[in-house]
Amino acid sequence: MNVFVGMEESQVIQRAFEERGHNSWSCDFKPGRLNPSRHIQGDVHEVLRRLTWIPDIIIMHPICRFLSVSGQHWTGKPGQRTVADRDQAVEDFMACTVYGPRVCIENPVGVMSTRWRKPDQIIQPYQFGDDASKSTCLWLKELPPLIHTHVVEPRWVCCGMPLPLDVVGRYGCPNCLGDKRPLPRWGNQTDSGQNRLGPTKDPEDRRAARAVTYTGPATAMAEQWGTL
Repeated sequence: MNVFVGMEESQVIQRAFEERGHNSWSCDFKPGRLNPSRHIQGDVHEVLRRLTWIPDIIIMHPICRFLSVSGQHWTGKPGQRTVADRDQAVEDFMACTVYGPRVCIENPVGVMSTRWRKPDQIIQPYQFGDDASKSTCLWLKELPPLIHTHVVEPRWVCCGMPLPLDVVGRYGCPNCLGDKRPLPRWGNQTDSGQNRLGPTKDPEDRRAARAVTYTGPATAMAEQWGTL
């Protein structure tokens, strides 16, 4: 099967398909991290127009910086993201919707649910064997929703302290005596719910690290869509 993964420098999805015998390629303005020999550096839309082979599956990752819910807090504020930035990001996202026959467009929860349509599926890494939380929307064309493969249970936190699962189920929090609701947390989260990924000298490096697809969902895509 021919698989094209657009706007993916990490090559996590590309590698998952390649390991299962598919002719998979990634494409991004940045160089590929895992296997440069299976990566095309450049504009994804220009590359797709001049491909000499026809992709059976196209998986696109439009830049989410100006589209995500978290990003809207800064939109329109002085010195921050502008409405024009967001509108351009929406246009870039919509450019990914014209391809076929089988297409997946991935993005965080954000404005595209109202600017275009609601996603066909929202997945979490912990539904596919990764100890991590990261709500990810999938807009699908001629592709079935992913089936969960292995659910990783969270740790539970209340009143700033972790609670054993049996305590949560039987007694609730010993500090507030059940007044508050225990919250689930996974390995990539602090007890307060923040991402554990620390600050970097270049903010772009941190954004790139947070955008990387977890191996569990990537494996599920390759195993479930690669047999169509």
